[in-house]
Amino acid sequence: MLRITIIGCGVVGAAIAYELSSIPGVKITLLDRETPASGSTRAALGVLMGGISRKRKGRAWRLRESSLQRYETLIPELESLTGQSIAFNRQGILRLCFQGEDFESWNPLIKLRHSQGFPLEIWDIQELKKRCPHLENEAIIGAIYSSRDRQVNPTQLTQALVAGARANGVDCQFGANIQKIETIELPDAHRVRCCETPKGTLETDWLVIAAGLGSTPLTTHLKRPLDLRPVLGQALHLQVKMPLGHEEFQPVITGEDVNIVPLGEKNYWVGATVEFPNEFGEVVANPTQLEQMREKVISFCPPLADATILRTWLGQRPRPEGRPAPIIEPLSGYSNVLLATGHYRNGILLAPATAQLIRNLILETL
Repeated sequence: MLRITIIGCGVVGAAIAYELSSIPGVKITLLDRETPASGSTRAALGVLMGGISRKRKGRAWRLRESSLQRYETLIPELESLTGQSIAFNRQGILRLCFQGEDFESWNPLIKLRHSQGFPLEIWDIQELKKRCPHLENEAIIGAIYSSRDRQVNPTQLTQALVAGARANGVDCQFGANIQKIETIELPDAHRVRCCETPKGTLETDWLVIAAGLGSTPLTTHLKRPLDLRPVLGQALHLQVKMPLGHEEFQPVITGEDVNIVPLGEKNYWVGATVEFPNEFGEVVANPTQLEQMREKVISFCPPLADATILRTWLGQRPRPEGRPAPIIEPLSGYSNVLLATGHYRNGILLAPATAQLIRNLILETL
């Protein structure tokens, strides 16, 4: 029996637990000091921006491609297994283009995406007005539409992943602080032997750290500290009197780094700000940035000016300092510790691909 301990139950940790639960002969324990989706996941918008991203090749594209392909099977699989409904918008993502942008520069990417199975369309201003009459700004010159990109409700997804993992035999322990990680020293590396929690000692063959910003104190305890910095994002939940544009066509709309996410029943999320730590390393929500974001989205979607603000929320994303996000690799100096953290703004997007990579790293050693 292979014993695997996963620390962190945001969307990444939950996806890993679910993916690993299909391996025969494993005993998996999923730990979190809070309830599932309490950290960065709770504050995410769930925009799955793959085909419309500018990432062309290499690791950054492969992760996106793998995740988007997996989502098409993962959502119905989880809904069937758990009986839970997961809001999953299959109407694509529309990226607005403004004066100063070169439409021609999209042509090589459009050709590449077609070969990859992720078609992109260029819409001139007439097509955009016909399809999305609610979008209005003299600076808009057209748009790029990706029909294969998606959006998912992050909390519903995480809860379904946990329910699916439990159905497959995963032991989920929440409200469980890690009190100590005991290691042993081998000739060529250290090895984690067990994790101590208030509920007892967990002997483990593999430790997976997927704790977002909580990964830094865990790796510091193991004397291999990760430098993850918090980047704060604020978002709005708005309600309008009438659905924006045509009710039957409700894609995610992105413009000037702000997303409009349809939720159904005249509800929309708008977000998110990007607020970096101050000189003291602190991140404090700036109400001015939230208002500037609202004004920006109104500038190209005027009907939102009359929307009712139902709530505002915020969250901190883990951003690796001095290296690309995310970090999916063995922890240096340890033979049985894997990192799956530091996803910054793409935790929801890359969770399935991250889970597949962690699964492969473990299977390679068997």
